[in-house]
Amino acid sequence: MYALVEFKGKQYKAEKGALLKVSKIDANPGTTVNIDTVLLVSGDSVLVGSPYVEGAKVSATVESHGKDDKIIVFKYKPKKDYRRKQGHRQEYSIIKIENISA
Repeated sequence: MYALVEFKGKQYKAEKGALLKVSKIDANPGTTVNIDTVLLVSGDSVLVGSPYVEGAKVSATVESHGKDDKIIVFKYKPKKDYRRKQGHRQEYSIIKIENISA
C-alpha cells in the first residue's frame, strides 16, 4: 500500500516504513506529524482525489534534521568586472512513514 501526498508544496510517494527527505519542519525529533493532503491511495483498489482523497491520512514521525551540501551561486558579466559569489545550504527533515489510513 502506498499513497501520494502533497507536503509543503511538493509531492512524495509514501509507503509504510519509508524515509522521506522533506523541507525543514518546525518539530522536534520523535514527534508525530499528520499529513491530510493525500492525492492518491493505492492498495486493494486505487482511490484518486479531486484534488484530495476525503478521510485519508498519513502519519509520520520526525527522525532528524540536517543541511544539504553547499550549492555555489556564481554570477558574472564578462569584461565588466562584475562577479558575485554566494553559497546556500538547504535545511531538511527526515520523516518516517508510520501509517496510511484511507
